[in-house]
Amino acid sequence: MPRKTTIKDVAARAGVSYQTVSRVINEKGEVSPEARAHVEKAIAELDYQPNAIARSMIRGRTHTLGFIAPNLVDYTFACLAEGATSEARQRGYFLMSIATQKEEEVGVWCDEIIGSGRAEGIIAANPYAEERHKYFERLAERGAPVVFFGANWYMGKVSSVQGGNEEGAYLAAHHLISLGHTRITMLAGPLNEDSTQRRSRGFARALEEAGLEVSPELVASGDWSASSGYDAMQHWLHTDRLFTALFAQNDRMAVGAIRAARQHGRRVPEDLAVVGFDDIPLATYFDPPLTTVYQDFFLQGREGARILIETIENPSRAPENIIIPSQLVVRESCGAKQAASREVGSR
Repeated sequence: MPRKTTIKDVAARAGVSYQTVSRVINEKGEVSPEARAHVEKAIAELDYQPNAIARSMIRGRTHTLGFIAPNLVDYTFACLAEGATSEARQRGYFLMSIATQKEEEVGVWCDEIIGSGRAEGIIAANPYAEERHKYFERLAERGAPVVFFGANWYMGKVSSVQGGNEEGAYLAAHHLISLGHTRITMLAGPLNEDSTQRRSRGFARALEEAGLEVSPELVASGDWSASSGYDAMQHWLHTDRLFTALFAQNDRMAVGAIRAARQHGRRVPEDLAVVGFDDIPLATYFDPPLTTVYQDFFLQGREGARILIETIENPSRAPENIIIPSQLVVRESCGAKQAASREVGSR
């Protein structure tokens, strides 16, 4: 295997010191036109490729973005990371990702990558989960570039990107009401999360417009997992609650709830209409295919990286808070005749 060309090889070929070569490569310091020409010629002849990361650090720039999420396996977070990576690459940046659900690790990681200069800014997915928001707030208060995915409670000070949570939930509930349902259960996510609160508001708004009330006994909270959806439906079915439809605030909880309903002899959609949220890839292959609210997580990821990079390059840039519209995807689980059609919503 041939030996890799070094900066000292370039210096020897050009007849200058390696410090002179470094100044030419990194555009720092005075170099005579003659010496610069010799160095550039030597670089071309030896096909020398400077280390991009090391070169960036010498210039005081790493062109690296930090991305932190509770996990990178979940469809939502994986798509966000993929979209952010795509945008970062097109703009000449790297994306460094980490997944952790331990609150103490969030603080250590944020301080380390920002304090050490390894990353120039952070994209925080689901920042309001548990107590992690305090670490991102601290970074924002210190002037570090930060973009939030899925929340914007720091409106006016920190940029954010999120899906149309409230409008998407409104569309889901409005659709069930339009099919004649008046007793609709809602399976919410963790109550402290911004997306849960927004989806709950959209659901309540649709019922209020129809002259219906949100019945507390028909609302439960899960943790976004299929098992929590299963447990919630088991609870409802062991009570005397009457309901004909379910709005689950994500698809996994919807799938878990459908399984529990079937075990109790409730058919979907004949006895129970179901609408989920997110439109995960398996939603269309589930039996029956799941009516759900589509979110473009890849686009959200791209927008988040775009905003962060533009903030890094222009620190005086005003914060930007973006909502990517959601779409209601009508399939068979809700019992609608127009199965597999798509309603695009905004009122």
